[in-house]
Amino acid sequence: MMTTQANVVVARDDQAAAKPSYLEALTYVERLHRRLLDVIKDELDRLNCSEINSVQALLLFNIGDAEMTAGELRTRGHYLGSNVSYNLKKLVEAGYISHQRSRLDRRSVRVRLTEKGHDICRAIDELYNKHCRSIAEVGDISIEELKLINATLNKLERFWTDQIRYRL
Repeated sequence: MMTTQANVVVARDDQAAAKPSYLEALTYVERLHRRLLDVIKDELDRLNCSEINSVQALLLFNIGDAEMTAGELRTRGHYLGSNVSYNLKKLVEAGYISHQRSRLDRRSVRVRLTEKGHDICRAIDELYNKHCRSIAEVGDISIEELKLINATLNKLERFWTDQIRYRL
C-alpha cells in the first residue's frame, strides 16, 4: 500500500515538474512559426515582392510542383490557417496560382503554381538552402540536434492527434 501511495506522489511531482517545460515548448512552437513567417517576409522584401504576404509565399512553397485541392492543402499539413480559400483566391488574382475545376467533381477546384508562383517557390527554396549551409556554424545547431527536434516534435504531434482522435 505504501508503494502505491509513494508512486502517486512521485507521479504528481513529475506532472508538476513537466508543466513549465510543456508550456515553454508550446510557446516555442507558436513563436517559431511566427518567426519563420518573419524570415520569409524579410526575404520577400529583399526581392521587392509586395504583392503577397509570407503566409501566401509559404503556401506557394508547400504546393511546389504538385497539383491539389484546397482541402488537400490542409489535410496534408501544407497550410495551417483556416482561411486557405481566401489566400488561394488572392494568389490566383495575382497570377501565382492557376486553378481548374475537377472533371470528376465539379465542386472541387485543383490548383497549381504558375511560372510566377514557381519563381517565389524557388526563392524560398534558395532561402532554405542558405539556412542549411549556415545553420551549424552560425546557429550552432547540428544535424543530430535537428533530427532530435524533429523526432520530439513528431511525438508531440502524435500525442496531440491521439488526444483528439481518442478523446483522451
